[in-house]
Amino acid sequence: MRLTVLGCAGSFPGPESACSSYLLEADGFRLLIDFGTGSLSALQRFSGLYTVDAILLSHLHADHIFDACAYVVARRYAPTGPLPTLPVYAPPGAPERLAAAYGGPDEGPLDDVYSFYALQPGTFPIGPFQVTVDRVNHPVETYGVRIEHGGRVLVYSADTAPCESLVRLAQGADAFLCEASYLDGMDNPPDLHLTGREAGEHAAKAGVGRLLLTHLVTAWGSESETFEAASSAFAGPVEVVRPGCRYEI
Repeated sequence: MRLTVLGCAGSFPGPESACSSYLLEADGFRLLIDFGTGSLSALQRFSGLYTVDAILLSHLHADHIFDACAYVVARRYAPTGPLPTLPVYAPPGAPERLAAAYGGPDEGPLDDVYSFYALQPGTFPIGPFQVTVDRVNHPVETYGVRIEHGGRVLVYSADTAPCESLVRLAQGADAFLCEASYLDGMDNPPDLHLTGREAGEHAAKAGVGRLLLTHLVTAWGSESETFEAASSAFAGPVEVVRPGCRYEI
């Protein structure tokens, strides 16, 4: 599997990054995991406008879904003519949420562009990938994601505060793409986000191969402090991801 980071900024686009979006490829299939604000630009830069085969949205907060609205225009009005509908795996309510964000009731549904499948805890295939999702600790319905292919495992935390379900999902993963939004000592509301130290603790409990830190809110955070905090809790390799980074899982 090859992972490309399209966007990794937490909560809103940063000066150098779009919001959360990650492209996972295997056997010629491309799965887009989250589609945050600004990431459509990076998709075109690192892959292509029409290269996506399926989309998985971990939850329906704006910084993880809004470019799925912009993508409607690209697909609906493609110069080559109508494109097949694109599968979108997302929490219940996604069709209404995206349609409202795109244009409201006057625009109608988006079912000429997307085919929606409601997430619930469990395991299912997407293309060549075996995908397992489970609820994590966030104010809206949010799913952490475990993806397996060819004996290798990538786990994505989505947005979450500490929770045992994330440790279970990440158990033995080769790579753990984990949010680390806050610094220790900051006013971190309960049941919202992880710190770098907490990301490291989850990685250590799960026995992962390497920890990839994402969703840092750089406007009030610190990459170096987040990295040091995670490294103090997890003895394996740690890296803060950046747009355009590619990883062979």
